[in-house]
Amino acid sequence: MTDDSSIEKGGRVHTRAAEIVVDDEAELARMGYKQELKRDLTLLQNFGVSFSIISVITGIPSLFLYGLNTGGPAVMTWGFVVVAFFTMLVGLSMGEVCSAHPTSGGPYFWAAMLSEPKNAAFASWVTGWFNLLGQVAVTAGISYGCANFISTLATFNTDFVPEPRTTIGIYAAVLVSQGLINTFGVHLLKYINNISIWWHAIGTTALVIAVLAAAPTHQSGEFVFGKFIDNTGVNGVGWSERASPAYVVVVGILMAQYTLTGFDGSAHMTEETHNAAMSGSIGIIMAIGCSAVLGWFLILGLLFSIQDLDATVNSPTGQPVAQIFLDTVGEKGAIVLMVIVIGAMFFCGTFSLTSNSRMMYAFARDGGIPGHKFFHKVSKQSKSPIRTVWLACTLSFILALPSLGSSVAFSAVTSIATIGLYISYAIPIALRVVYRKRFVRGPFHLGPLSYPIAITACIWIAFISIAFILPQANPVDSQTLNYTIVAVGIVLAYCMGFWLLSARKWFTGPVKQIREEDATLEGIDRTSSNEEPQRDSEKP
Repeated sequence: MTDDSSIEKGGRVHTRAAEIVVDDEAELARMGYKQELKRDLTLLQNFGVSFSIISVITGIPSLFLYGLNTGGPAVMTWGFVVVAFFTMLVGLSMGEVCSAHPTSGGPYFWAAMLSEPKNAAFASWVTGWFNLLGQVAVTAGISYGCANFISTLATFNTDFVPEPRTTIGIYAAVLVSQGLINTFGVHLLKYINNISIWWHAIGTTALVIAVLAAAPTHQSGEFVFGKFIDNTGVNGVGWSERASPAYVVVVGILMAQYTLTGFDGSAHMTEETHNAAMSGSIGIIMAIGCSAVLGWFLILGLLFSIQDLDATVNSPTGQPVAQIFLDTVGEKGAIVLMVIVIGAMFFCGTFSLTSNSRMMYAFARDGGIPGHKFFHKVSKQSKSPIRTVWLACTLSFILALPSLGSSVAFSAVTSIATIGLYISYAIPIALRVVYRKRFVRGPFHLGPLSYPIAITACIWIAFISIAFILPQANPVDSQTLNYTIVAVGIVLAYCMGFWLLSARKWFTGPVKQIREEDATLEGIDRTSSNEEPQRDSEKP
């Protein structure tokens, strides 16, 4: 839904019925920032960043074993539908806020703008650190999943046996290669983005058609839509027996929620996108919608194509999806399909790193991270924040190190990514609800549905934030501990402790590079235009 009223910017009156030409640099200056990043992305490319980061062909295969063991086909199938619905509500609320504040800072900038001035710095600080945690964890989860699938592919027709230390080595190589692309191939990113969109769309469709067409037999609809499985018990006693089947359902939706994560990438790329106030919002919503449809299609295709459930779950490859490929299209065909999946994962990780580095750059620009003066540097040649690219690579590698000694490390990383990102989404959405009268709409808004959608989105995020810190395997010991609570707790303790001890004395929230009075003199301050900005307290 968009606002049909006229808005004056830079002395020009625009109507939503007509073709809009947005002065993006003027809008950025209104928010207090200079145009430092190269702005050459279109709506399609902005959408492509979030679509590539969500990457259903990455999230679903990576956690397919987790899904089969934690609820089975019924939870995987219907859980994805439920999660997609609530994720769309989160995306709609984010899109509305993004339209009002299209800047690379994303959620942490929004939190500052939507708070009372006296609380703006604290809200921005907490949101920024949770977003940083989620960004790092999602990059780790994506690229580690890519390393896992490369290890699995290496077992085809060879004697290679994947071990944690070899997988972590492959993971390091994947991160370095993605870092190099974001360092030296920045000018190629928009073209790689276009390739990634079609790779995901066509690759996922071709993969599903291939396994369904080649499968010797197909599972029944009762199996795909109604089969419940609880293999959460290491010693045979699962959580459905120790607690309740509902507990297994709750922790089992992690596969779906982790898959539909990372769509704030469109917000973080708004300073590099034309018509940012609309493109960022539409990019978020399109990415969620397209991914939801494609993801359900992929889940159904893989589940219907399972030949032997026990053999698939206990596959010697370590990856049920790889076993489905081998059972349906044979070894040569499986190699082709694995290359499609690995390619999608690599693209996904590359753009996750792009989004991650932009968020860190923006946070450093505002003094939010240690060494911010060093990390707030943009390469003069590439117009890209190279230093935060490698900071993101380093932190993502460190976060995956527990995989060397933990059997549930990967699912924990995905939980951290999901919780970190969604809490950072929830804070500005909640502030938008609490301080409703302060909110100034952008060109994209939800009208009378805005308030109930935002409240529902916050309730859903609170639910999953609790659900994904719960133990996933029974019994809980050093090997099966869900260390999500540890990682989230460390970040929470750091950001709160550092805030009380030091940051509250000097961190002021988003730092304006351009003085407000200068922006006003140039005629680019929205609030100084002849028409007052529309607030939620005013009827559209």
